[in-house]
Amino acid sequence: MFMESILSVRALTKKYVGRRTHLAVDQISFELKKGEILGLLGPNGSGKTTTIQMLLGTLSPTSGSIFYFGKEFVKHRSEVLNKISYASAYTSLPWSLSIKENLITFGYLYGFNPKESEKLYSPLLEKFGMLHLKNAPVSSLSAGQITRLMLVKAFFIEPKLVLLDEPTASLDPDVSKEICDFILEERKKRDLSILFTSHKMEESSLLCDRIIFLKQGKIIANDKPKHLAKSIKTYRIILLIVDGMKRIQSLIKEEVLSHKIDHRVVEVQLDEEKIPKFLHDLSRLNIVYTNIKILEPNLEDYFLLMSKK
Repeated sequence: MFMESILSVRALTKKYVGRRTHLAVDQISFELKKGEILGLLGPNGSGKTTTIQMLLGTLSPTSGSIFYFGKEFVKHRSEVLNKISYASAYTSLPWSLSIKENLITFGYLYGFNPKESEKLYSPLLEKFGMLHLKNAPVSSLSAGQITRLMLVKAFFIEPKLVLLDEPTASLDPDVSKEICDFILEERKKRDLSILFTSHKMEESSLLCDRIIFLKQGKIIANDKPKHLAKSIKTYRIILLIVDGMKRIQSLIKEEVLSHKIDHRVVEVQLDEEKIPKFLHDLSRLNIVYTNIKILEPNLEDYFLLMSKK
């Protein structure tokens, strides 16, 4: 499906030398194809931020190489930076400037004059319902509006590749969904390549064609979200106990099952092949239950399991 390589990372390493040597990123290699959304996930301290900084050129790698569009980043920095953009929940815009002033100033960096910039950013502002606010200072915007503006800023310059660092952090679910829909629509419309980081697993599963999981600076997985989820083979069984709480507690203790109990709602984690026996044991012990749910493993289950290992 994805053929042309937009980004190629080869044995990228970042080592900090001091009283103790710290290997923040340890010889990671991966590729991002044209039109692909690639997720870069991992627990805190896994090397995600360091990797993004090296990809943006704000941090020099200790060793390894980065190629954009087949050209080595260190040798073609200006040319490459003119084709990529970046948006993050953790960067800020000049608050005293208006939306229009921010976008026009940013457009200058990519060679667009004010009229060209306005022609490009206006449809995106309109899509977010913010065109009427173009003369408002950034300081007057809500958190959701600032996130929308950051995305307009990243996308209106017509980049070939967008790096998105937790773009929906701290946003309400409805705003997050709007942002995700926008990202998917822009990818489809422009055949964009996107590198995406997030701590929201449901969102990552929805957006990403492929996910790289980092831990302690190393890549420990590189696959489709559904394949990562299925690899752990652990299901969650949730049921409301009508009668037999003591009996199910004894069963859980006897079988040494990972579980949660909240009043009469019981959740246990089981490998797929053990589910029939568990259901049989419930019947054998006359445990009366209702509202049973058998949930397949998802990306969040994978994330939690890999983070603990």
